Amino acid sequence: MKILFVAGDPKPERWTVPIRELVPDAEVYVWDPEGPAVNADYAIVWQPPEALFEREKNLKAVFNLGAGIDGLLKVPNLPKDLTVVRLEDAGMSAQMAEYVLHQLLEASREMETYREQQRQGVWKIHRPIKRSEWPIGVMGLGHIGKRVARTLADLDYRVSGWARGQHSLENVTTYAGPDQLGEFLNSTRVLVNTLPLTDATRDIIDYDLLSRLQPGAVLINVGRGEHLVENDLLRALDEGRLLRASLDVFRKEPLPAGHPFWQRREITITPHISARTLRDATLEQITGKIRDHAQGLPVSGIVDTSRGY
Repeated sequence: MKILFVAGDPKPERWTVPIRELVPDAEVYVWDPEGPAVNADYAIVWQPPEALFEREKNLKAVFNLGAGIDGLLKVPNLPKDLTVVRLEDAGMSAQMAEYVLHQLLEASREMETYREQQRQGVWKIHRPIKRSEWPIGVMGLGHIGKRVARTLADLDYRVSGWARGQHSLENVTTYAGPDQLGEFLNSTRVLVNTLPLTDATRDIIDYDLLSRLQPGAVLINVGRGEHLVENDLLRALDEGRLLRASLDVFRKEPLPAGHPFWQRREITITPHISARTLRDATLEQITGKIRDHAQGLPVSGIVDTSRGY
């Protein structure tokens, strides 16, 4: 068995050494842009170059080093019949739930107000939170979205979820498809985006969508930067339709120094850290799936490339 690592990491041995330990009967190679084909059976990738699929014609499957596979699917010569497997969780859903909860509490419990009081030496208690005033809507009910929704529902928030297809989740009201999007938005004050990036979801968070949220709305975007129409967010903030936004993903990363988001007090910016790939858990999952696939056993996380997730 031959495994090719294609991720642009300046220290690929951090990945290849444990791969060899986990799959001792495999030959493991690192992608060389100038090198010859290695006739790999499997590729482990992150945003691979077109040249990969021009050179490696015998791939049985490609494994993505992340849950978001838009960077892989946009490679124009990705073979249509090639099995594409995304990363499932590997520690990311717990991190994402923590991040979303933190950003929610920043808004709902006025933590910035208390930090300012500390700077001024002021001791003042504000009224307790009423969870009924902070209904949450999670867009995207994949593995990560479900974990976020369950975590918030377990803390007695009123949580709704919306996705393309039908889902059932305990203590979460679920909506499906374009026909139910309006009802979902009308029931939401805190909008959490965990959607995959597809042609159908690109630019979905626009002025019209933000305008249908409840008054004093908050946006938490941990999906993709391309989901958000940036100027529409600024307009919604300027008009008071949105109270604040917490953004972890952007159309261009790093976020350019002159970008208007940097200057807005209502926007919290983090550098795409809401859920980091945990190397050990990731490699255990991927190599386990490679072993199963090589033995003809079923593997989970196979992507429907026609749908984009």
